[in-house]
Amino acid sequence: MEKKNSEVSKLKPVEICVYGAEVLCASCVNMPSAKETYEWLDAALKRKYQDQPFEITYIDINEPPNEREKQKMAEKIMNDEYFYPLVVIEGTVVGEGNPRLKRVYEEMEQHGYVSV
Repeated sequence: MEKKNSEVSKLKPVEICVYGAEVLCASCVNMPSAKETYEWLDAALKRKYQDQPFEITYIDINEPPNEREKQKMAEKIMNDEYFYPLVVIEGTVVGEGNPRLKRVYEEMEQHGYVSV
């Protein structure tokens, strides 16, 4: 366990972005909203990767932050290239519409995260 803890302390916090909008997409009726997906994902990741740093952000596609990459992703969603909620980890799309935890966990572990 010593080795595992020292490896975890060296992790660079990954950036997880959950893109969405207040209005549910037409094909997302009866599914959680993007904001609910963000909250659910945040809680699940904090449970699975306790004491391991990551940054999770909700991004409203109608008002993305003033960062070119995030604006480009929001534009792609608005242009129907992706469904929302869209989950992106360090620039890699890992889920859209109804993201799967298994795929999110796989990507986190690619970045060195270890489940507890």
